[in-house]
Amino acid sequence: MQSSPYQPGQAGQPGQPGQVDLPGQPGQPEKVRMPGALIAVLVLVSAHALGAVFGGWAILDENQNKQDHGQDLLLPWSMAWFVALFCWALAALQVVCVVLARRRRTWVRVVLIVCLSFVALSTVFAFLGSLASGAPSLAVFVIAGLDVAALWMVSGVRGRHYFSVRSPAPTSLQG
Repeated sequence: MQSSPYQPGQAGQPGQPGQVDLPGQPGQPEKVRMPGALIAVLVLVSAHALGAVFGGWAILDENQNKQDHGQDLLLPWSMAWFVALFCWALAALQVVCVVLARRRRTWVRVVLIVCLSFVALSTVFAFLGSLASGAPSLAVFVIAGLDVAALWMVSGVRGRHYFSVRSPAPTSLQG
């Protein structure tokens, strides 16, 4: 007959056989849950990574299409390849950050801030460009707003708290 790991009335220290370790007990690190807003930011970053992959491919495909039909190129080939490789590198960096976000490392937060700053700045410029052309784009305005909010979340207190390597200080000393 097998005995259960928890036996009532048995005293012991946390982590010893015969006692169930519950989160929040003294001597145990408490798991920190990722805030829902940060999960939404990571979903947005994943969508931007997918868009960057598609964008890099689209630039090369459009250049090839224009060349096949004898039209002027969208960009010179060297510039098109540079832009495509930059888009793909940015997408790869964003995917790495999304995958490693659960490890709560400070460098992931810093890289996310840099990537989101670049993406937010480019979407804000795209919106301003659409205003200058006389046809403001509501979709670009919404995406720019989401990017700025995501940047605010990651660089703010919640993002700093979640990505800090140190756990919060204990509220009471227990000896």
